[in-house]
Order: sequence, then C-alpha cells, then structure tokens
Amino acid sequence: GLDRGAKGQISTLCGFASSVSQKKEATENKSSPIHLVSPNIKNVRDLPPICLDVRQKQRIPIDTLPSEMKAPVLTEPILPIQPKTMKDFQEDVEKAKPSGDWKTVHDFYLTTFDSFPGLNAIFKKDATASFNTIEDSGINAKFVNAVYDALLNTPQDIQKTVLKGIINSLLREWKGPRTKDDLRAYFILLQNPQFNNTSTYVIYAHLLRQTATLVEADHHFLVHWFKKLSQKRFKQLVERLLQFISLRLFPAKPEEFPPIAKCSWWIPSASKVLALLNTANNLVDPPLIPYTDFYNSTLDHIDLMEEYHTWQSFGNSHSRFSFCQYPFVISIAAKKIIIQRDSEQQMISIARQSLVDKVSRRQRPDMNMLFLNMKVRRTHLVSDSLDEMFTYHKDSHCHWFSSFKCDNYSEFRLVGILMGLAVYNSITLDIRFPPCCYKKLLSPPIVPSDQNTPVGICSVAIDDLCQIMPELAHGLTELLSYEGNVEEDFYSTFQVFQEEFGIIKSYNLKPGGDKIPVTNQNRKEYVQLYTDFLINKSIYKQFAAFYYGFHSVCASNALMLLRPEEVEILVCGSPELDMHALQRSTQYDGYAKTDLTIRYFWDVVLGFPLDLQKKLLHFTTGSDRVPVGGMADLNFKISKNETSTNWLPVAHTCFNQLCLPPYKSKKDLKQKLIIGISNSEGFGLE
Repeated sequence: GLDRGAKGQISTLCGFASSVSQKKEATENKSSPIHLVSPNIKNVRDLPPICLDVRQKQRIPIDTLPSEMKAPVLTEPILPIQPKTMKDFQEDVEKAKPSGDWKTVHDFYLTTFDSFPGLNAIFKKDATASFNTIEDSGINAKFVNAVYDALLNTPQDIQKTVLKGIINSLLREWKGPRTKDDLRAYFILLQNPQFNNTSTYVIYAHLLRQTATLVEADHHFLVHWFKKLSQKRFKQLVERLLQFISLRLFPAKPEEFPPIAKCSWWIPSASKVLALLNTANNLVDPPLIPYTDFYNSTLDHIDLMEEYHTWQSFGNSHSRFSFCQYPFVISIAAKKIIIQRDSEQQMISIARQSLVDKVSRRQRPDMNMLFLNMKVRRTHLVSDSLDEMFTYHKDSHCHWFSSFKCDNYSEFRLVGILMGLAVYNSITLDIRFPPCCYKKLLSPPIVPSDQNTPVGICSVAIDDLCQIMPELAHGLTELLSYEGNVEEDFYSTFQVFQEEFGIIKSYNLKPGGDKIPVTNQNRKEYVQLYTDFLINKSIYKQFAAFYYGFHSVCASNALMLLRPEEVEILVCGSPELDMHALQRSTQYDGYAKTDLTIRYFWDVVLGFPLDLQKKLLHFTTGSDRVPVGGMADLNFKISKNETSTNWLPVAHTCFNQLCLPPYKSKKDLKQKLIIGISNSEGFGLE
C-alpha cells in the first residue's frame, strides 16, 4: 500500500487539493466561459513528500483523520464507460483551434487525469479486460501519444488542469497492493511531456518516488511495458530523467527547487526509474537506444571518487545513495578515471603492506616489487607475436585463443598484462578480439579469493560464436533449422574433433557423447554444448592465464561498473570518428592553422570517406580508433617537413605526429596523402 507520514505531513497537501477542488466546482457552476484558478506551482515545492521512504512501514489509519482530510477509500475500481475515442478527441481539438472554444477539450483532460480509473477508462483498450500479462499493457499507445502531443499546444488553463489532476491522483489513499490498473496509470503519467518543464519537477518527483517504491513484481510489469514503447517515446523518457537529475545537481535557478536536504530522495527515485528503463532496453535485441544514451555527462563534474568510496563502503544498500549503484549513467571516461585511481591506490597499498611486513621481519625490502618488470626477447619477436600465440580468423578479422595444449601459458598472461597496462596508462591498442572476449574478462569482474574458482567462463550463444567463426556458426544455425531427419542425414554424435600439431583429437561434449546421436530433439543441446566447448572449455587454461594477467594490473573493484563493450573501448578505443573534433584540437609545428597547406589538408581529410579517414588515423597514431577521451586526447600534431614536395608525408606514431611537406596544390596534397596512408606498413611502404 501507499505509506503515509504523520498527520501534520498530510494536511497541507490534502488542504491544497481540497481548495483546488472547491475552486474548480465554483468555476464550473458559472455560466461564463471557463477560467480555472491554477495552483501556485512555487508553493507546491514546499509541500512535504507524499509517501515516506520505502523502508518506513508506519501507516496512519484513515479513521484517525478528521473528515475534511479523508480521501475516499477505493475498492476494486469500476471504470466508467469510455466517453471518447481517439478520433473524437482529435476532432474536438481541430474544432477548438479556429473557434477558441476549448471547453470540450478541457472537460476531456479534466475527467481523464483526475484519477487513475479515469486514465484507464480512456486509454485502456478494453475497460472490462484485465490485461494481467507482462507483454501487453492493454493501453492504446497511439491514443496516449495523440493526447500528449496535443496537450502542449492547448491553453495554459488546460495544462494546469492536467497537473492538478495528477496531484489528485497521487494523493488518493489506496488499500492493499497495487492493481494492474494502477501500474497502467503510472506508466501513462511517466510519459507526460509537461515534466520537461522545471516548474513541474515537484509533482514529477512525487510520481517518480511512488513508481520507484513499487514492489519488484510491479517493476517487472513496467519493465516489459517500457520495452514496447517506440524508440522516440522511449528516448524521451530517458532524456527527461537524465535532465531531471542534472538540474537537481546543478540547478540553473536554485530558488526553483526545495533545499537539497528536504528532497534528498529526488535523485535516488529518478535513478531507480531510470534503472527500469535500462533493464527494458537490455531486454530488446537490438536495444531501443544505444547504452551510451544513458550516460549523464553532468556526473563527470562531481566527485566520482567519493561516490565510488561510498559505494565500496555501503554497497547497493539503501542506507546511502551512490551513482555507482547505477553504473549505466556513468560515462566511460568517468569510469576510466575511477579505475585508474583505484588501481593505483590498491597497488600502493599492497606495496606498502609488503614493505612493512619485510621491515617487521627485519628483512631487506625488495624494491623491484614497486615496478612491473618484463623481459622482451628482441631475438624472438616473431615467436612472441600475436600470430604465434593466437589464431587469426580471416572471416571475422579477429584473433582468438589457440586451443593447442602446452606446458607454459605465461605468454597468454603477458598479453593480458599488456592489455591491462593499456587501460591503466590510457594507451589504445591496435588489437582485435571478439566482443565475447571482454565478456569473459568480466567473468567475474573481480579475481576470486579462492584460486579453485573458475574464471573466464561466461554464458555464450551462437551469436558469440558467429563473431569468431562465422562459417561454423552458420553451419550450426543451418542444423537448427534443418527440416529433415538430423540423425539419419548428418550422422553426428556429441563428440567433436580438433587438430593439434597435426594430430586429430576427439572430445566428448558430455559423458558418453561418442555414443549419443544428434537428433531433431537434442540438436539445440548439441549446438549449445559445442559453442560452450569452443569459447570456454577448450581454451580454459589459455584464457585463465590471460585473465589473471589483465587483472594483475587492473586490480580494481570498479571493473564491476563496466559493460564488456566498455572494456573493449578502454583497450582498443572507440570506432566512432569525429574529424571535425580532431581539426579543432590539432596542434601545429612550423605551420599555422590558416596556412594554405593546412587549409588544403583539412579540405581533403574532411572530404575523405570513412575508410580513408581511418587509414589516416592508423597511419599517424598506429590505430584507427579513438581513445576514451575523444579526439582531443590524441594530442595530434602536424609538423612542417622542409623537404621536396615530391616526397610523401611521414608519421611518427609514438608522438601522433604527421610531417607534411608544403604542397603547393590541393590536388598534389590529396594524391600524396592517399598514397602514403594506403600503402604504409610498419616503418616503410608495403
């Protein structure tokens, strides 16, 4: 049920709602045109919370309240007969525009938004049906959209009437658990575009709080209803909530809102509702919006380390709020900073403790422990390369772990260390692992204290295999859709074969697999076990060494805040190029940005197709991806090369520097630049 505060906490809000009703009735009794007296929104912000925190279970019996404060006790609501259809409503709006007579439209909004039953009566597809399923909210979404799209173009008195109606709806006393009609009402109200305006934030905050404090089962329904929204409406919901959080943190006009101490529940409530939308987005394939659309860049300007330490101390409990409880709103740039600082602090702490232990035992401290010491065999560069430790799949253009068994997996650990160092030092690596590799790196995100606990094992599907071995994945997909007799036509068993150093070895996917035929009935199990074998089991020792190497450098609990896609961006950079941003941040040595050669250069580069822009980036920086901080973090520099204009451009990838001769024409510059970036290989031409 809806928790209530003390008697004094309710009186102000109920009295306000009562005065609104009296003024409304007085106005309706007049024969003159309707001029509703709207609530003073500035006074609304001073009202106490409608409901207490979800952890407070105290409740005031309605019998103890004076009669003027009692709200009607609603039993199972009986919905009124739907008075309007969407077509009727749209016709009423079109008639009101030229005539200026909005009474019919006003009455519609008044009866619709004054109560939860009113919302259901209008927007429910069938007022007599329950629609108690997670997949169908039973709401006429087109009608809801039409009503909200028209609302912002109606006279102000109608818009204020809707807000007063929402206040009345939120004030109603409810007995027992929420009905599905209540959930539908919350679902409809959250889509109200009026909540983009900061003057409505007090009402919006109470709506968010009531939605956030619903029980988990009710949230389950809302999540599945949210995922059925159109991309446009879904994105509007997300952006509205992000704006609400940002303006509460950094208000343009602080006097618009109550003091932060009196509304500390605003941001936690909004974050919880935002979490429901994030969950809904993750249930859809492909997602309704990119996961990056949930980032709130405003959070880059708060003390994130304090947020992180609060989360470390209190976890996901409700006793203390931290944005780290909702990591999907924290940008990848902010997460990178948290990981770097936390890893550094943990390494210093471990080193300090080790030194103290040595001194306490009167042993000589080993200063090498303060550094990461690696030996690179310059005479064995080829044997130490990725191609010798890993298998390159041409179809997917990525490296994957070789399943060959060996006695020493230290080289896999070395590559993991190098990847960890790249993250720790903000260095972008030109390395191609499939996305599932980063999912395995976060399985689990923190190294288990028990060394017998498996690491690098994650749930996989055929889509993951397609990222590594697309041809094999295609064959398995064909097996799943085969309409004939699988057992007789394929003659396969739950046994697979792999070649290792010229020797064919067999592996059972399950006990006795060599004697279990693959049939139409068990082929799904076969495909799942085969996929798991290829991605998890057959390379377990190799990947475990790689996992421990990576986490030996990135030893931060902040890894729990990351998605696999974000780990990939930290290692390899982002594939999204913004050459205009690169132009704005470029430094010059020997040239000025107004020089003719530089103007030619940017005219040419900005006109390049994406593949040539990537080649230019790879030519000058060693990678065709952008670091987490964006193009500005590249520290890109163009230097004047005082040589013949017959020469090609030269790059120093260690410094992200392009040495450009002073070409006299745009045509000559374009020709030489394309030749240089298209044919370079290492330290020379291909």
